[in-house]
Amino acid sequence: MEWHVDIACRSLFRYGEELCGDKVQVTSTEDSVIAVLSDGLGSGVKANILSTLTSSILATMLHEGAAIDQAVETIVKTLPVCSERGLAYSTFSVLQVFDDGNAYLVEFDNPPCIYIRNGEVLELTSEHREVSGKRITESHFQVQPGDVIALISDGMIYAGAGEALNFGWNWDAVSKWLAKITQKEHSAPRLASSLSQAVNELYLEKPGDDSTDLIVKIMPESMVNLMSGPPLNMEDDAVMVHDFMGMPGNKIISGGTSSNIAARTLSRKVQTLPETATDTIPPMARMDGVDFITEGVVTLGYTVELLREYKENQLHVDPSFFRRLDEPNGAARIARMLLEECTQLNLFIGTARNTAHQQQGMPSDIGIKLKILDQLSALLRSLGKKVDQYYY
Repeated sequence: MEWHVDIACRSLFRYGEELCGDKVQVTSTEDSVIAVLSDGLGSGVKANILSTLTSSILATMLHEGAAIDQAVETIVKTLPVCSERGLAYSTFSVLQVFDDGNAYLVEFDNPPCIYIRNGEVLELTSEHREVSGKRITESHFQVQPGDVIALISDGMIYAGAGEALNFGWNWDAVSKWLAKITQKEHSAPRLASSLSQAVNELYLEKPGDDSTDLIVKIMPESMVNLMSGPPLNMEDDAVMVHDFMGMPGNKIISGGTSSNIAARTLSRKVQTLPETATDTIPPMARMDGVDFITEGVVTLGYTVELLREYKENQLHVDPSFFRRLDEPNGAARIARMLLEECTQLNLFIGTARNTAHQQQGMPSDIGIKLKILDQLSALLRSLGKKVDQYYY
């Protein structure tokens, strides 16, 4: 696969409600990623139950290889009937993207998906048919790197009705706005956050309906290489540096000793950037041929904290997270590159105890660094990115 499927969503609760009536489920099979957005009838607890059941049934059954007809039939038979309206009703949109680029979309009563390529809104060829009394819309198409696919609940297209706008934000307006934003915001999390923030402002921060956007971005293949720590044997210094520099893609060096080894091997100078330091994170540095250099264990530890925060809130990332991700310090720079510009990470890991730490009275146990790098690797793998580790 020459791309990575980047997925994020944001939900706004209807004003005054403690639960959201929209629900997102994301799951993966051996050869595909499945994203589901469901919108339950009404709002609050009942809507939340309906959408949760619907999205869970769809995601689970499709993951296990069931046909959409079976899944819809199961939903119809399973959903509890609303005592007030006598209905068991939940809309849904399901997108399945396969490793070969084929994609399958099925929609029931949600606003049509928004498909954007190169800043233009594309119209999908669709077919309609009835399944267990539900009229569904199906589309089959081929994705390309850079494509953006947005699944939205109807709260997104009625934003501002009677408040900021006379008739609300219709589908065409949302589509055009999102297409424009894709030209400057390139990751799914930032797109989801920007669209949700715009909708919240149209609602004057008091949403009249649950409003959810689920953004799928087909990221082109992009490799990042990170070198950290001196090799166990000094004679391997040049081997490690040349392996690292010879790999295509962006390059990060983490650790003062590592940067000195690279500078000595390559006959280049390291320039410290004191303005990039914070109270807790040491300054960055620069060297020709490398994107940037950071301090080692401390900076990587804060990087892992940022990645873990993102993972734990992956589908509901707050805008404040991106403000911290854009800060000009080493941890934020690494985290931003790994989250938004990386589909594969290659780690070049030295396994010697760092004598610089011993001289400064710091813990010298190589296990600390290896543990942090293992955590970094696990977090990225959990986000669907490939990680290779090379030890020296």
